[in-house]
Amino acid sequence: MTENVHELTAGVCLRPAVIGDAESFAVALTRSRTYMKRWEPVRPEAYYTAEGQHRRLTGLLADHEAGRAMPWVLADEEDRVVGAVNLGPIERGPFRNARLGYWVDVDRAGRGLATAAVRRVCEDARDRLGLHRVEAGTVVDNAASQRVLAKAGFETIGTAPRYLHIAGTWADHRLFQRILHDGPPER
Repeated sequence: MTENVHELTAGVCLRPAVIGDAESFAVALTRSRTYMKRWEPVRPEAYYTAEGQHRRLTGLLADHEAGRAMPWVLADEEDRVVGAVNLGPIERGPFRNARLGYWVDVDRAGRGLATAAVRRVCEDARDRLGLHRVEAGTVVDNAASQRVLAKAGFETIGTAPRYLHIAGTWADHRLFQRILHDGPPER
């Protein structure tokens, strides 16, 4: 494995996203659409196409080049997308913070992949990016995602009413954080 590729379980690795993942993202997101819809914003049909994912990845990779995001892919043994983790926006200065988002393909859910990926990304956030803190939010009744965060070392910090527009409505979210270190910000 190269430095930026991490084996999570037999047959699944975590690696940086690339523009060539667009078609594979479209396939995985379409397959998982019904499964994830209660936790996701309402998406236009174009989002589920290779072209829509190409546009989305172009923006994410531009944010990565500018130091504002770290998009990762969970890939199977044939390098097909089976999930993703994103840190962004990354904030520097005295905050040293990033927001975390993640999902796992419906065919791979419940196998510990999200927990392993979130743990690994938090290690990189600390060791490679020098971040102090990572934050995440889940719809209040998304118990599976809350278990992922708890197992990955996150603590609950509160509830935000009408936090994000999810599944067609402003949804309350439970908020979490993981403190990565207490050293001073790198200069």
